[in-house]
Amino acid sequence: MNPDHKLIQQYFPELNALQMGQFERMGELYLDWNSKINVISRKDMDSFYVHHVLHSLGIAKTVSFKPGTKILDIGTGGGFPGIPLAILFPEVQFHLVDSIGKKISVVKDVVKQLGLKNVEPQQVRAENLMSRKYHFIVSRAVTQMEKFYPWVKGRFRKEDVHDEFQNGILYLKGGDVDEELEALHLNYVCYHLEDYFREPFFETKKVVYIPFEGKR
Repeated sequence: MNPDHKLIQQYFPELNALQMGQFERMGELYLDWNSKINVISRKDMDSFYVHHVLHSLGIAKTVSFKPGTKILDIGTGGGFPGIPLAILFPEVQFHLVDSIGKKISVVKDVVKQLGLKNVEPQQVRAENLMSRKYHFIVSRAVTQMEKFYPWVKGRFRKEDVHDEFQNGILYLKGGDVDEELEALHLNYVCYHLEDYFREPFFETKKVVYIPFEGKR
């Protein structure tokens, strides 16, 4: 695995020593877990910090979450994008859910080892979540938006916490998204990650922002 966690610091120079230590430790933890169960594609581990950590942090290039923001990460898998974002925003609350128990077990251990107090991992299917509400819902393209949107459309808080960004979905996705989203008649904005990161991996990667408009 490429140990270059310092790549994160290049793009997020405001990180403190604790956060940099947590990002460095992440690589060790996932390498260890991946030797036991296939949390992350093994061919991807060589590019762990680009394909998983930096990709997750692409969301932070579009919005800087304010303290007290509540975020749901649906289909978090091994903890992405939720864990990298939780390190970056320690005063933001993250609820990480996935239906696969062994992946949530990994998330729980990583959260414990990193000392993250702002993360709640839970094994549950998205459609079976209780009625808690959130300011933002994040995900790494767990399914087509036509399936994803019905799971989440009733889970947003009505009060916005960001003046310039109303509550909504922040969805990490590759390739073309226009046809899929236009079919749902949703307002959305695409942020191209190649505008923020130099690595070739990001040439087709986007953050799709879908504002919650249920109160308007």
